[in-house]
Amino acid sequence: MILGGLIALLGGKGNAPDFTVLDMAGKERKLSEFIGKPIILNFWASWCGPCQMEMPDFDDAYQQYGSEIHFLMVNCTTSSRETMEKAKKLIADKGFTFPVYFDTTGYASGTYGAYSIPLTFFIDADGYLEAYAQGAIDRETLQIGIDRIYTP
Repeated sequence: MILGGLIALLGGKGNAPDFTVLDMAGKERKLSEFIGKPIILNFWASWCGPCQMEMPDFDDAYQQYGSEIHFLMVNCTTSSRETMEKAKKLIADKGFTFPVYFDTTGYASGTYGAYSIPLTFFIDADGYLEAYAQGAIDRETLQIGIDRIYTP
């Protein structure tokens, strides 16, 4: 079931704006550090039902493509409703293996317009935005996005 559809960016490719988030160890990481491989950038929160619904498909894709594609699963950690502890607990409880990052300032989510989540961007190895999907996506739609940014 596709709840969100993949949307190709119109008007040509644009550079993916840079931002800084924290990794699970609390170290600052910039999006630009990951350029060189395709990137799947997903904004989510632990309280978001649609986010939780798509996470198993993202984890499966990470297990399949994690050595060829960077997965940046960015938690929108900007309020008392969402904390690093709540997000880490969800990831641990569900046994997800994809890398999780924390947007504690709201800059990353604001830069990408993640005012409604989940929101996923597909960025090619050169750092250009190729497509995005607003809302929860299924494995088939995720694969369409992967195919836009990655060729084995």
